[in-house]
Amino acid sequence: MPSVVKNIVLVHGAFADGSSWSKVIPLLQELGYTAVAVQNPMTSLTDEVAFTKRIIALQDGPVILVGHSWGGAVITQAGDDSKVAALVYVTAYSPEVGQSANDASSPFGWTEGQKRISVDGEKFATLTAEGMLEYIAVGLPMKERELALAVQGQSYGPMFDEKLTVAAWKTKPTWAVISTKDQMLPPAMQESAAKKMSAITTILSTCHMSILEEPAKVTAVIDDAAKNALNNQ
Repeated sequence: MPSVVKNIVLVHGAFADGSSWSKVIPLLQELGYTAVAVQNPMTSLTDEVAFTKRIIALQDGPVILVGHSWGGAVITQAGDDSKVAALVYVTAYSPEVGQSANDASSPFGWTEGQKRISVDGEKFATLTAEGMLEYIAVGLPMKERELALAVQGQSYGPMFDEKLTVAAWKTKPTWAVISTKDQMLPPAMQESAAKKMSAITTILSTCHMSILEEPAKVTAVIDDAAKNALNNQ
């Protein structure tokens, strides 16, 4: 019987950093996994993929590559790496080849969270306080919402229009978590994408920050991927 994949690489979304995985990482460690969060720069899709692939290269064997939100676009492009055994999309984009993140989302309408994005003169985007507190992290206790607001980073707006040249979910076993109360990425987009990818799917009644609202359930999905990825190749 194939062995369990022990290395988990976690890719954060926009307006966030690796600390967004702070509840999932200890749970994965308790299960015996090596879990590493990529600290992506939010400057371009090309940079994000390069950062992610460098972290994958550091792992001592096969990897489960996990993406939250914008991180789903990153793992779609970076996931063709030979060390990646499976992909896990958590409340995430999963574009097709030739699509950008915005292309994947736009047919499903403009969400309340997306309406709270402010772009400065240098094209860097920031979520308003209302956006983070009342739409993105709304399922969390207020102290946690305020922390998410405090650590949000700027994201370079044009990267959401960068077209992908790879769709790794076409060749890798894929799992997906759909958040039905998401007000940042359309739940209908997440559902449509999961079907398109033939992903093993879990539906959670969570806000966009599912990884902080239901970390145990998200961890269970990653654990399932790690235990079954090599059986599904």
